Amino acid sequence: QVQLVESGGGLVQAGGSLRLSCAASGRSFNVYVMAWFRQAPGKEREFVAAIGWSGRSTYYADSVKGRFTISRDNAENTLYLQMNSLKPEDTAVYYCAADLYALVTDTTPSRYFYWGQGTQVTVSS
Repeated sequence: QVQLVESGGGLVQAGGSLRLSCAASGRSFNVYVMAWFRQAPGKEREFVAAIGWSGRSTYYADSVKGRFTISRDNAENTLYLQMNSLKPEDTAVYYCAADLYALVTDTTPSRYFYWGQGTQVTVSS
């Protein structure tokens, strides 16, 4: 069992930055593939980025590549998403997810078993 709690969301102007955190508790954090997804109103949940258990492997959606950076601190059981050059279209609820058997390239929400409650990110133009 893994519990995930996101934080760090908020309101930011276009071009600004935010860093999201996802604190994990429960079973060994460092064996899970971790990912960030987001969901805008009226839209399906979409993949943002994923990171392997060691942190060496990462994978990004084309829409955020070069602007967002996913990282993890296994000693602190925490996942991060550094978001730079934010755009209004990045506005969404951001969720962290974990799975023991997912691949870093898995972009489908159903491939991840554990989910946080989400944190709102709003980017104003």
